[in-house]
Amino acid sequence: MQHRIQALLATATLEKQLAQMRNAVVCGLSQLLDLKDLNTGVHSTRLAEWSVRIAEQLGMNEEYQRDVELAALLHDIGKVGIPDSVLNKPGRLTEDEFRTMQKHPEFGWSILRLLPGFERASLFVLHHHERADGKGYPAGLRGQQIPLGSSIICVMDAFDAMVSNRVYRKSLPLEEALRRVRDAAGTQFDGDIVHHFTGIVEWQLPEVSRIAEPLRVTSALDAKHA
Repeated sequence: MQHRIQALLATATLEKQLAQMRNAVVCGLSQLLDLKDLNTGVHSTRLAEWSVRIAEQLGMNEEYQRDVELAALLHDIGKVGIPDSVLNKPGRLTEDEFRTMQKHPEFGWSILRLLPGFERASLFVLHHHERADGKGYPAGLRGQQIPLGSSIICVMDAFDAMVSNRVYRKSLPLEEALRRVRDAAGTQFDGDIVHHFTGIVEWQLPEVSRIAEPLRVTSALDAKHA
């Protein structure tokens, strides 16, 4: 009995050490991304919070939720391989520049797949720009071919980009961003994920507004949730 207890304690200690090591790796890579582009790092933190909520609502277990969180935090880590001239360009990208930007999911996958325990999260990163209609990249997957974690991050990524200021445009009002997400359900985005996410935004507006700052919340939504 004593040997069994010792073995359980040793296993628990090892699991704790592995979790601490995994968290340290995530923090280190996140800081690396911040050094490349601070706005991208902040954007990833917001994505992680939203993505875990959606995964939980969809009934994913804790391990899957953890991998979604890892992928959301590190989905843009591949941008460390994108030239600053492309990443921070204030105007529209040329076709060649856009093709260069499209490589960042593959760069991210090539980094994360080498880390023990990040195998599934790395696949989520690889496919987070796929589209439900098959017109995304890098593999042109469609519908249920796309990992669910990737589809979650795809919606969160697009919404957060819409409500955030970028070097090439100003942020959209929350109401307009929601409309665009809904309109793209079934084409760009997974319809079920859109349903769950827009529900969160509509019924938890003050908290979403805090996470997504700066937002220009319209008076119509303010009145609706007053």
